[in-house]
Amino acid sequence: MQKFLIIAGLILIIGGILWPWLGSLPLGRLPGDITISRPNLKVYFPITTMIVISGIISLILWFLRK
Repeated sequence: MQKFLIIAGLILIIGGILWPWLGSLPLGRLPGDITISRPNLKVYFPITTMIVISGIISLILWFLRK
């Protein structure tokens, strides 16, 4: 558990440092993400983005287990 928390903390720190560059990635605007815009309502369902992020996290965890 300690190793996991240390790695998670390092990932958060690195992500925070790289945030200005990570914001320019096209995640959140992929084909398959659903946006409903009406005058008083805006709903966003990032379906494709969540599938991509889930795959990346699964690969990272798979490599860390080995």
